[in-house]
Amino acid sequence: MRLSCALSAVLLLAAAGLLAGCGASSPSAPGQSPTARASVSGAESPSARPATPTTGVSPRASASAFPAALPVAPGAGALPQTRAFPSTGSVAFRNAMADLWLAVTTGNSRFAQPAFFPEAAYKQVKAIPAPAADWEHRLWYDFVLDVRAAHDLLVPGARLDRVIVPASEAAWVYPGACYNSVGYWHVGGARVVYTEHGQERSFGIASLISWRGAWYVVHFGEVLRPVVTGVVDQPAVGPGIPGPPGGC
Repeated sequence: MRLSCALSAVLLLAAAGLLAGCGASSPSAPGQSPTARASVSGAESPSARPATPTTGVSPRASASAFPAALPVAPGAGALPQTRAFPSTGSVAFRNAMADLWLAVTTGNSRFAQPAFFPEAAYKQVKAIPAPAADWEHRLWYDFVLDVRAAHDLLVPGARLDRVIVPASEAAWVYPGACYNSVGYWHVGGARVVYTEHGQERSFGIASLISWRGAWYVVHFGEVLRPVVTGVVDQPAVGPGIPGPPGGC
């Protein structure tokens, strides 16, 4: 797909961005950058949530001399949704986070395409006109900008340590909310923790949503942005603070 789409196309689809949720900024935690993530209000889950408030994983990175994306759930986007709660201990999640890290460290967003919410699934989820165009010209376009911004933040040699997902704050977003025709699990504010020059640092993933029991990135730097530019979500010294909950 073309990432150099005209700004006019982005502006024409800006209204579609409002369908994905309404943003509200949250105060920065101590040690975090004032470039705060926009949080969005969403549905509460009526079902039991995981007992542990925070889950940490250490995704493996590709050691190949020729970097390549790892498979997450090939072809799953074309299949029907399920209520399966995503595990952060699965191979799919480890591969997704390894792909995201590879994209950030290389500056090439296409490495993270397996980790990004599938276009085929998005067309099933959104009850809006032209969901495929919204996926390409808003969701993926913003993701590309955010990957570049995160790439510029790092120095060569930065090493991924773990990804923290506040699983206990995840909520099921029901059909009908946020102009959705299909439900999914949502969690905001996961933290990508890495080491740079011997110091632990981190940044956030604004929104993860589920498809058939796997987590995917849907908003990386920010959910809604007043200016079309790349955003790094709450960069911090140390692991940062996951969350807040809620969202679409």
